[in-house]
Amino acid sequence: MEEVIERKSIKNIDFNCDLAQAYGIYKNNTEFELLDYVSSVNISCGFHAGDPVTIKDALLKAKEKNLAIGAHIGFNDIQGFGYRPVELKEDELEALVVYQVGAIMSFANAYGLSIEHVRPHGAMYKMAGEDFTFSCNLAKAIKKCSEWLVYYAPAGDITAKVADYIGIQTAQELSLEKTYNADLTIDYTKEDNTNNFELIKRFQHLLHTSQIRNNLGGMSFAEVDTIHFSNKYKNSLDLIKQAHDLITPAPVNYNNAKVSGWV
Repeated sequence: MEEVIERKSIKNIDFNCDLAQAYGIYKNNTEFELLDYVSSVNISCGFHAGDPVTIKDALLKAKEKNLAIGAHIGFNDIQGFGYRPVELKEDELEALVVYQVGAIMSFANAYGLSIEHVRPHGAMYKMAGEDFTFSCNLAKAIKKCSEWLVYYAPAGDITAKVADYIGIQTAQELSLEKTYNADLTIDYTKEDNTNNFELIKRFQHLLHTSQIRNNLGGMSFAEVDTIHFSNKYKNSLDLIKQAHDLITPAPVNYNNAKVSGWV
């Protein structure tokens, strides 16, 4: 008998996108297009992408749009855009994280801002969603930077367990174009779905039921706090516009404060 999952609509959600995904002469001229539709941004820290001027420009653009700011950390792999896994000892990973988060914190402080979250990139993101120990070490390093930082991590049991085990606030994240396994880990053997009609239907179902169809044809419960929107597809802007028409996003910390009655 198929498990019956109680329907639970999503009333508060964050939309996030990545910024400073460039380096030197290699520019990303489309990344600012999404800023009118997201509620938070993840600024690359210089290891997989981002140079000082690009980081500054991204930060000031986010300030202009009044968006929540986060650090987008990755492995030290500028040539591979952070998509290649790197084996690091726990203390090495900690140093890598603190270095990158510290850079964005200093930039933010210089312009009267503060950062609210940290989101891993590429291979680091994949490992965070599949390896409990790695995700714990990542979360501990983030918490060393500030106990107030939110760890944006792949939705699923691993992130939920890390939140309890490390004592860190997490934001469970989904990407509409990804194919998910039954346990909500991403099936990286499948290409991203870029059919916006299908993706918006998927998002509507998620909003109404907190469920997402998995690669086995069934439904997986997804207690989602934030949706990640990429800008690398021709129809990325149209997708986020349609999603924004369905629900007005707000940053994770604001949503949590609203639920708690603070605002």
